[in-house]
Amino acid sequence: MDYTAILEALNKASMFDLHRLQSAIYQELINPVRVEQVKAQLKVGQSISYFDPQANGLIDAVILKIQKTRCLVRNVKDQKNWNIPFYYLNLDDVDTAIQPKPHTTGIPKSALQVGTCVGFRGRDNHELFGEVIRLNPKTATVKISDQQTWLVPYQRLFPVIDGTSYGANPTQASLFIEHDEG
Repeated sequence: MDYTAILEALNKASMFDLHRLQSAIYQELINPVRVEQVKAQLKVGQSISYFDPQANGLIDAVILKIQKTRCLVRNVKDQKNWNIPFYYLNLDDVDTAIQPKPHTTGIPKSALQVGTCVGFRGRDNHELFGEVIRLNPKTATVKISDQQTWLVPYQRLFPVIDGTSYGANPTQASLFIEHDEG
């Protein structure tokens, strides 16, 4: 599915339309036939990825226990256990990325993930670079050093092509995608 195209269509929907769609989608998510189809594909010890809404991205994990409508998984990165519904599982290796429209100011929340390298202009108008560590309703929390984080409105962010190849000081990075100064 092209999530970018779907999101563009949903942007034209009313709040009621979205609510109605949410209800219909939820009924499909808990449909016993669909649940059993997913459950039949699962095995304890299986490596999977799941979509984490908080991080807005995929997380690699291993299945520890299969339950009626959920499974217990261990996050490969931080080794924490999570009890998640089957509908979080990305068994078909679907690309979940949502691309921002070209030539727009900022990065929409839907196109960001925890861990994305971004840049923005600070209060002194210097460009700062860092990593998104949390997605908030109106701002992203961006870590620019071990001691410093910023709350940055999404419309002030721009993507960074490679923020890891410049060493430990992300403010020295200079390779970034051009952005419009709205």
